[in-house]
Amino acid sequence: MKEHIWLKRILYISLILIFLGGYKAYRLYHKAFAANIFTPDKKEMFLYIPTGSDYDAVMNILRDMSVVKNMDWLEWTAEKKNYGAHVNAGKYRLRNRMSSNALINILRSGRQFPVKLTFNNIRTLDDLADKIAEQLEPDADTLLKVMHSPEIQKKYGFNDNTIISMFIPNTYEFFWNTSPEQFMERMNREYNAFWTDKREFEAQKAGLSKTEVITLASIVNEETQSNEEKPRIAGVYINRLNRGMRLQADPTVVFALGDFTIQRVWSKHYESLDSPYNTYKHAGLPPGPICIPEISSIDAVLNYEKNNYLYFCAKPDFSGKHNFARTLEEHNRNAALYRRELNKRRIYR
Repeated sequence: MKEHIWLKRILYISLILIFLGGYKAYRLYHKAFAANIFTPDKKEMFLYIPTGSDYDAVMNILRDMSVVKNMDWLEWTAEKKNYGAHVNAGKYRLRNRMSSNALINILRSGRQFPVKLTFNNIRTLDDLADKIAEQLEPDADTLLKVMHSPEIQKKYGFNDNTIISMFIPNTYEFFWNTSPEQFMERMNREYNAFWTDKREFEAQKAGLSKTEVITLASIVNEETQSNEEKPRIAGVYINRLNRGMRLQADPTVVFALGDFTIQRVWSKHYESLDSPYNTYKHAGLPPGPICIPEISSIDAVLNYEKNNYLYFCAKPDFSGKHNFARTLEEHNRNAALYRRELNKRRIYR
């Protein structure tokens, strides 16, 4: 009888221990695997971990984001997975109802969410640096310092006037914490990939180096937004170059003045302007591009229209299209019509 009572007691105690053990295991499991990330409106968010951050910095960022329901659970999970020894900078995607375990796994492994970096309609390196700094971790000043570095420019075969020609406008995937040096290396690879054998052959046929192609393309790019007209305008400038005529391109004067609000270039702008970018005074191409041209503008130069035009002028209907002329007399008539319309619309600057 006593043995029977003891067996009952042992069984009862065992059941209690199993229950307590199971409950504890459940609590531990719940800490790690229960939903613990709750984003506003249940939409994905992004966590940005700056370069050089440690464990405490990451936890503070998450606290400030107010997306973690229970920080104790998260920190317990992080401790168990030794996250403190595996902190990786970068951009990470947070999904609604993520568990602590899922988040720590992503952060610990460094599985970043890539940034789709897009740049176009860029005139200067300053503009480019500002655009990149909006999307990647490095600030504009740090980027510019590397872009203007003589060592970096020499490494890729450019100088301070031509380095901007290395950047081909497109959409690229980067990690958010890409360094300026890594960015330049990637852009150089994209530049080399852009210059296929076919494009290099077309440049040689035109008698231009790759940098000269992009410099001329930048002028064409500023002259018109019409892809249909770009090869014809490129042909006009090629004709002028081949004849030793000055390009007399208004966009180069605007670039040299640094005032991109100018809509009308007068003789007062270029007659006293002492700049190698003033193509009214200096023959040939300017020292470098006056913007980052669209790919369509580069290809327009490589496949320029072979024509007999030496002049062009914007049409007075302000359609964005141009009248082309073979003689100066014809051009002067076209220019007079356009000037008359500018005056009529009171565009004096």
